[in-house]
Amino acid sequence: MRAIPGLLATALAASLGLGAPASAASADVWKVPADATITVRGHGYGHGHGMSQYGAEGAARKGLTYRQIVRFYYPGTEWGQARGRVTVLITADTTDDLVVVARKGLTVRDTAGGKPLPLPDNGASRWKVAVGSDGVNRVLFRTHRWHRWHALDGQGEFYAAGEPVTLVTPTGERAYRGRLRVGVTSSGDRVTVNDLALDNYLRGVVPLEIPASWSPDAVRAQAVAARSYAAYERAHPQSAAYQLCDTWSCQVYGGYDAEYPASDTAVQDTAKQVLLSGGDPAFTQFGSSSGGWTSAGSVSYLPAQKDPYDGWAGNPVHTWSTRLGDEVLERTWPAVGDLRRIAVTKRDGNGDWGGRVVSLTLSGTDGKVAVSGDTFRSLLGLRSTWMTFRVSSAA
Repeated sequence: MRAIPGLLATALAASLGLGAPASAASADVWKVPADATITVRGHGYGHGHGMSQYGAEGAARKGLTYRQIVRFYYPGTEWGQARGRVTVLITADTTDDLVVVARKGLTVRDTAGGKPLPLPDNGASRWKVAVGSDGVNRVLFRTHRWHRWHALDGQGEFYAAGEPVTLVTPTGERAYRGRLRVGVTSSGDRVTVNDLALDNYLRGVVPLEIPASWSPDAVRAQAVAARSYAAYERAHPQSAAYQLCDTWSCQVYGGYDAEYPASDTAVQDTAKQVLLSGGDPAFTQFGSSSGGWTSAGSVSYLPAQKDPYDGWAGNPVHTWSTRLGDEVLERTWPAVGDLRRIAVTKRDGNGDWGGRVVSLTLSGTDGKVAVSGDTFRSLLGLRSTWMTFRVSSAA
């Protein structure tokens, strides 16, 4: 997963160039003079596992269908179907209560059982489920102040037939399809959870993960990958209170307000279609750009393979570079002291420079620090671990 940063984000017979981690070459050592400038050159954006979103667009521009695109990026998977509902943590709501905007047809349900209760048209501007100091959850409504309306045996959830419900958070309002409920995690934290149909969830995911204006088959491929990923996460839930989150740690989800006609069409065109492995939903990771070579993931259908589709002219992160002063590295790893040497100790063996950096060592006047490629990328804000260096004196 991963959205395309900076945006809203031949053939299946292409050979699979599988590779194992390789020791770095002797050329992977750079001396660092005092007051140096370090130019980092790289390929791709993201972890590189599974489908490249820029690659999906490149493949669609070469005439591949969405089914050919996803089969290229997830070789060995099978087609299947997924339906039902998903539950999503809404991270923007950081309060203990659940507040929604009043609207016609709004209903509250006690999760401990009992009949749903239609909420009256009583001039309220907002409705809320909150827990009192006595531990009882209550439904309240607001006019010029908050009023108690009904006590619940369990938690509460709001929904409205045929229309979204607007959630009020500390940072603003956002509409969601399905149900909004109070969930309680195993640690006792109260969180807001959106419970909705799987394909309605995808309507709020796909346009945030890939530009809806891209080639229809690229957007359809994203819909299949996102649906498969959601079905996998549903089978491996993050919490007893919810199955997925709404950030890049899972898939970016923006609810009803994020929906867009072209991506809605892609979801409808691929309705219920998922990729399976061994009869179960596949772990269909994806990212912005492979840089021309995907990286091996945790399962067999996420191999390291040459990607002939990622490098089309519209991909600004297929190749990239950035400049850093040596003091940035010294500040990030102060145990090194005055940085004197960068040495890449292992790469994955695929593509330019020997591929993605697995590990490297920073040496300086005070000592050495061993760093993984993922940590180096993360702490310095680099686009990927597929990189090399050029060092020059800043004087």
